[in-house]
Amino acid sequence: MTNSIQEIEDNDLIFVIGSNTKENHPIVALRMIKAVRRGARLIVADPRRVPLVRFAHLWLQHRPGTDVALLNSMMHVILKEELYDKEFIVMMTEGFNEEFRTNLEEYPPEVGEKITGVPKEKIVQAARMYATAEKAGIYYTMGITQHSHGSDNVFSIANLALMTGNLGKASAGVNPLRGQNNVQGSTDMGCSPNMYPGYQRVDIPAVREKFERLWGVRLSDRIGLTASEMTFEAEAGRLKAMYIMGENPVLSDPDVGHTVKALKALDFLVVQDIFMTETAELADVVLPGACFAEKDGTFTNTERRVQRVRRAVSPPGEAREDSWIIAELSKRMGYEMTYNTIEEVFQEIGMAWPAMAGMTYSRLERGGLQWPCPTTDHPGTRYLFKGGFPRGKARFTVVKYRPPAEEPDEEYPFVLTTGRMLFQYHTGTMTRRVPPIEVVAGEPYVEIHPDDALALGIKEGQKVKVVSRRGEVVVRARVTSRPDRGVVFIPFHYREAAANVLTSSLNLDPLCKIPELKVASVRLEPIE
Repeated sequence: MTNSIQEIEDNDLIFVIGSNTKENHPIVALRMIKAVRRGARLIVADPRRVPLVRFAHLWLQHRPGTDVALLNSMMHVILKEELYDKEFIVMMTEGFNEEFRTNLEEYPPEVGEKITGVPKEKIVQAARMYATAEKAGIYYTMGITQHSHGSDNVFSIANLALMTGNLGKASAGVNPLRGQNNVQGSTDMGCSPNMYPGYQRVDIPAVREKFERLWGVRLSDRIGLTASEMTFEAEAGRLKAMYIMGENPVLSDPDVGHTVKALKALDFLVVQDIFMTETAELADVVLPGACFAEKDGTFTNTERRVQRVRRAVSPPGEAREDSWIIAELSKRMGYEMTYNTIEEVFQEIGMAWPAMAGMTYSRLERGGLQWPCPTTDHPGTRYLFKGGFPRGKARFTVVKYRPPAEEPDEEYPFVLTTGRMLFQYHTGTMTRRVPPIEVVAGEPYVEIHPDDALALGIKEGQKVKVVSRRGEVVVRARVTSRPDRGVVFIPFHYREAAANVLTSSLNLDPLCKIPELKVASVRLEPIE
């Protein structure tokens, strides 16, 4: 997040797009609701009537995968009515040129309505509401990123914020809400195939040499494979071994059949986790890791806040802390990591990345700190880009609408979108072991609009076969107006009806290689 969770309460305008915030980030949603009760206006853009819509001043129910068209149409209105921040654009940005403006002219609200299904009047209203707010924040999650054009979606969000001067100030910004508890920290520490810790690129010689000196080893200048690419390489026999830690791709990756086939093609699979997951069941070796309450270290949350985590209980049986397992494996493979405590690892992070150089365990004892925090007397950074951008001026990006890679046809007439629900978490590795949760939310389902259910003769609670080009699942129907006509929704938590049996692994974003998990074409077959 460019800004902080606490700042949400002071937003004048909250624009939530591609995020079921109240169910997936309920603490953040409480801040949003508090802001609304204080007078802030709320726009929600989502293909489903998610619970946050109840508090919204405006709901934009766009078709799955049409975010770019919606955002470009809003920017068309802002450009035409000269609601953009001229001073900010001149002083702080580049690329607001004829090419950029000409591209927006192709997306008047009438075109936006045709592509997205959102009435043109609502597009105009949303554009005016956002552009005229003094402090407007955008909040999004994987409903924006998990598309074959997810990078375009993010660029469009950035364009909208830049156009209206909503970066570099309090209670505004572009704020991706992270989907798991330490996703931000993992990314910060280099868990991307092209980055060392601190977002320092592996293919820049000076950066590589810096880490070679720090670690005392020679490092490759080759960019690695993304998780999606690894699956294809494994299936092709070019990737022989894989080490999976804290992930359950058998349920979370698209096209489950393809994922299982790829993992079985490996010569050697190691899985490190706290439970025997569906992925661990395929492993040659399972390394039992410790959970958050069984280890020391730091987590970094969605607002860039680094916080201490302390061992409350000892790991059971042979379970060990992840850091211990990694260090022991490294030693056996010829490189000894000479850390006496996990605090020494944290101290090295500050040496590797200036943004965390000012953080120490003693400072974190008094509460979390948000990076950048470059010196030991620095208070941390509540919001980014105050006074400027690291690259000098922020750049506008020309983005054209591209439809989803897979669209409905005669054989598969419905759009399937997937996501989470309140009571279950991710692939259910933890939550599905809690009996009270299973009593409330222990069964998968498919949401179907009443008109579609009537046309197909499907009744509430009836079993339905959902079929795509990849496979099929059987679930009970929930007849509800939460999705629009022609759209169905399945939560992806349930192994007995894994939604990702249906999604495609082939349609990847060309820039970041994220698969299109949020759009797939399916048909529904009622079971008598």
